Amino acid sequence: MSPVLELTHDLIRRRSVTPEDAGCLPLIATRLERLGFRIEHLRFGDVDNLWATHGDAGPVLAFLGHTDVVPSGPEDRWASPPFEPTERDGLLYGRGAADMKGSVAAMVVALERFVAAQPGHAGTVGLLLTSDEEGVALHGVREVVEHFRRTGQRIDACVVGEPSAKERLGDLMRVGRRGSLSGTLTVHGVQGHVAYPEKARNPIHAFAPALAALAAERWDEGNDDFPPTSFQVSNLNAGTGANNVIPGELVTLFNFRFSTASTAEELRARTEAILRAHDVDFAIDWHLSGMPFLAPQGGRLRDVVAGVCRDLCGIDPEQSTGGGTSDGRFIAPMGAEVIELGPVNATIHKVDECVSLADLERLPDLYAAICERMLASRV
Repeated sequence: MSPVLELTHDLIRRRSVTPEDAGCLPLIATRLERLGFRIEHLRFGDVDNLWATHGDAGPVLAFLGHTDVVPSGPEDRWASPPFEPTERDGLLYGRGAADMKGSVAAMVVALERFVAAQPGHAGTVGLLLTSDEEGVALHGVREVVEHFRRTGQRIDACVVGEPSAKERLGDLMRVGRRGSLSGTLTVHGVQGHVAYPEKARNPIHAFAPALAALAAERWDEGNDDFPPTSFQVSNLNAGTGANNVIPGELVTLFNFRFSTASTAEELRARTEAILRAHDVDFAIDWHLSGMPFLAPQGGRLRDVVAGVCRDLCGIDPEQSTGGGTSDGRFIAPMGAEVIELGPVNATIHKVDECVSLADLERLPDLYAAICERMLASRV
C-alpha cells in the first residue's frame, strides 16, 4: 500500500466528527517531527489545531486542511461502514475520503517528500490543520489566525486542500471565494384569534411583500471574477401549531453569498431599507462569517498551481470563485495569496463518500511540485 493510501486509511478509521480530532493531529505531528518540523499544538476551547513548519525564513508557503468530518448519517444506508476505508471499483470509500482526509494525507506525504529531497529549501513550508472546519468554525483557523497576529507569524501563500475538482483531478482550482453574510430576522406581530384579525397583527402577512421584494432585488451584477450576489432564505418559522391562532412572531434565516461588487455594510443597509419600506416591525441579528477574497491575476501561487495542473494532469484548469466557504477566508486577510486545489467533490457530505484511488495517488505529486516551484533550493 502506498504511503498516501495507507495514511488516508488510518485517518478515515478515526471517527473525527466535528469538532473531534480523534487522534489525527498527533499522528501527523509525530510523522513530521521526525523530519525536523517544528510542531505547535494550538488548542482553543474544545478544538485542536496543529501548526507544523520547516524552514526559518520567508516566503512562507502553508498548506491548509481539516481533520474533522460531518456525521455519517444512518450507517446502514452506506454500502460499507463509513469509518472503515473500503476500496472497490477504483474508488476509496469512507467518511472524509474526499473532504478532506485524502487531501490531508496527500499534503503530509508531499511535505515529507519535499523536505527529504530538499532539506535546505528556501523559505518556510508549513502545514496548518484544524478539527473545527465542518462545525461552527470558531476555535479553529479563525482563532489560529488571531494567535498568528499576536505572535507575528506570517503566511505569504496558502494552498487549501478542499475538494475542488468537478470530474477529474486538476480540472478546477478555486482562486477565490464569495463572502457569506447571514441574518436571523425576527418579525414582530400581535398574536390573536384568526376570527378577529382586526385585534391582531399577522407577521407572516406583514413580511410576505417584503420577502417578495428581497427575493426580486438585483443586489449587484457581479464582475469579471465573481457571479452576482445571491440572496436565499433557508428557514422560515411562525405559528403555534394551531390553525385558529394568528402568530405573534415570525423568525426567518437568510444568507447572502456576495461578491466584491458589494460590501457587507451595503447589503445590511439595503435589506433593512426594504423591510422598513414595507412597514415591517423587525429586528435582525447579523453574522458575517467571511469576506470575499481573490488571488490576483498574475499572482505567483495562482500561476504555479495552474502550471502544475497543466504539466502533471494535462489539463488547463478552470479558475473559479464558486462554491461555498472554506477556511481560506481566514487566511486571505493576513495578506496571503490563497488557492484551493483538491480531488473531485461530487460525493462530499453524502452517503458513500469516495475519492478516486488514481487521483489520490497523484495528489501528493501536485502538492510536492507546488513546493518545489514556490520554494526553490537556496543557492
